[in-house]
This record gives sequence, C-alpha cells and structure tokens, in this order.
Amino acid sequence: MSAYLDHAASTPMRPEAFEAMVPWLQHQHANPSGAHRLARDARRAIDEARDVVAAGLGVDPGEVIFTSGGTEADNLAVLGVHDRRGGTVVGAATEHHAVLEPVLSRGGRIVTVGPDGVIDLDALAAALDPHVMLVSVMLANNEVGTVPPLAEVAEVVARHAPGASLHTDAVQAFSWLDVATGAASADLVSISAHKFGGPKGIGALAVRSGTPLSPRQIGGGQERDRRSGTHNVAGIVAMAVAMASTVEQRVATVARVGALRDRLLDGLLAEIPDLVETGGPRSARVVGIGHVCIPGVESEALLFLLEQAEVYAAAAASCASGAMEPSHVLAAMGVPRGVAFGALRLSLGWCSTDDDVDRALEVIPPAVERLRRFAGSAATGPTSVAARVGRGTTP
Repeated sequence: MSAYLDHAASTPMRPEAFEAMVPWLQHQHANPSGAHRLARDARRAIDEARDVVAAGLGVDPGEVIFTSGGTEADNLAVLGVHDRRGGTVVGAATEHHAVLEPVLSRGGRIVTVGPDGVIDLDALAAALDPHVMLVSVMLANNEVGTVPPLAEVAEVVARHAPGASLHTDAVQAFSWLDVATGAASADLVSISAHKFGGPKGIGALAVRSGTPLSPRQIGGGQERDRRSGTHNVAGIVAMAVAMASTVEQRVATVARVGALRDRLLDGLLAEIPDLVETGGPRSARVVGIGHVCIPGVESEALLFLLEQAEVYAAAAASCASGAMEPSHVLAAMGVPRGVAFGALRLSLGWCSTDDDVDRALEVIPPAVERLRRFAGSAATGPTSVAARVGRGTTP
C-alpha cells in the first residue's frame, strides 16, 4: 500500500477537470485568436472559464490574466508592477522563490518573520516608505502552511506606503481558504491549477482595476495586451472546472482533511521522541500541510527510506553546491540548523484518505528509529548517514 503525501507540490487532477480537458486536446483544436467559428468556440470557452476563475478570486472577469502557472503569475506581479512604476519592492522572508528572486533582482527589501512563520508587522512597517511601490505577502506558506493576517498587512501598507500595491501568492491557499474573501485586500493574487486538482502548466494572476502593470510577455496582444501568447484552452477550461469543484466542496474537504492532518501529526508526536511540529498553532495553518522537524535524523536519508516503503513526502529543502542546506523558510523562522536538517513536509489534498495516514504512521516512526539507531552506532553526522543509506547500506 502506498501513500502520496506531497500534495503541496502537486495534487492529482480531479476527474471532472480531466474530462473537461480531453475534448480540447483531441478534437477542438482551433486557436481562440482566430476568426472562424471553431476559433470563436474556443474563445467562448475561455470567456466562460474566466467567469468561473473571477468568481473564485472575487474579482471581475476582465481582471483575470491567464498564465502558465504560479511562477509566471508571481513574476508578472512583482516585475510587472516594478517595471511600470519603479520604486522599491518588498517581500516577506518566507515567500516562495518565485517572489523572493524577483524582489531581490530589483534590489528589494526582505522582511523578517516570527518563529511561527508569520510576517512581523513592526518589521514590515519599518521596511516601508513612500518609495515602496509593491509589497508581496503570501496567503498561505507552501512549506509550513502558516496563514498571515493579510488584512492587517494591508492596513500597515496603506499607512506607511500609501502608493504601494499589495500582492499575495495564493497558490498554496486556494484549496483550503476562501481566497475571494481572504485576499480581498490584495491588488494582485496568484494561483496555480495543479495545486487544487487542475492540470500543470496553467494558472492566473488577478489584477484589480487601477493596478499599474507592465507585460512581461509581448507580441500577440492576448489578455488585453497584458500577457501575449496563444491561450492554453484545454488547461484554462480544466482549471475552471477544478476551481468550481474546489469552491463547492471546500468546507467539507477542509473538515475531512483537517481531521486526517491532525490524526497524522498526533500519531507522529506520540510515537517519535523529540519531534517538533513547526509553523505555529494548527488553527493558524492550512489543514493540508503537516510540517515537522526530527532532531537526529537527516531528511534526505528519511525520504529515501520512506520512498522504499512507497510513502512519498518532501523535505522542503534545497541542494546547494552539492551540500544539503535547510529551507530558507525554516531559517527565517529561526529553526536551528541541526533541527532543520530533519525537516519533513507531509501534505494532504482533496483525495487523501485514512489509508494514507495509516500507511504513514506505520512507516515513518520505525524509519526514524532505525536512522537514529544507525546514526548513534556509526557515530557519524547526518550527511554521511544519508550517503551510506543512499548506497544501499540501510539501517
């Protein structure tokens, strides 16, 4: 029995979204920018999908720009506003790299967060001035799941940088939060379909009227000259169907998955000594993400053993210059390096089941025990343990 616990990276497509997508891949292949009837049919399908996406984000249809996914939407928000207005851009230290790197590329400012991963509002106020033209604070963190007080962020921005636009990366939020309400104070909102049951390669950026934005992709005039390129009709249609299902089922899904997440974390806390649950109170995090750190265990080695048992999770860590480095999110939260090396993100989705939790609780505690015993007997550091496990010398 396998368990897929990496929904925060990508969740399976909803069957209804897949079914809606297939005709546009098989038979209805006209370019929606054309003039004939088949092209008009494709354009009508896009318009209908745009209405659904707009409703899900709480904006007008004309304020929706279809993109290739969350990364492009984030880049377009940060760089598009900066390139039009200049000034300074500001982002939280725990943002996705799709926001952090554009902010840093324009010489922007990074704001610290607390131990729970929530942006420090006093630090935000100190980073703001009338020259700031954009502030980006995500609606739900993609690693630990924390949800910031976005309305309070908006108040701080309005008070200290009244000319600034507020962007929120809602890529990880849409499955679990009412984004239309939660992001009502944001001028720009990014989403990506494959996080809530749509296909990969399609997303959207909502840009409220009056928000200045320069296009990053020019040459065709699509999306009201804000994002040129032939529309991905199949992806757009499927994303709208997945979004409609997500909105319709969200309350029930959040209740069901929240119970699964709690049972999973409670089970791990009961079975694994010294396990650290990260991200602040569960009530302040989205229900789809359970994040822990396990002292004395290096996540690379643990993920190797979990994969052998067909439990698929993530460490939320990156590999730099051949050496494992703790996640920038955990570093920003002040998690000690020795603890952060044992990071484990267990993320659930719309189709997660009790069987997934049962399998994880069956596999993870003994894997941790074996790695700790192996590390203690070998008297080696985390990296050498991972290397020996990777060579097949399993404990």
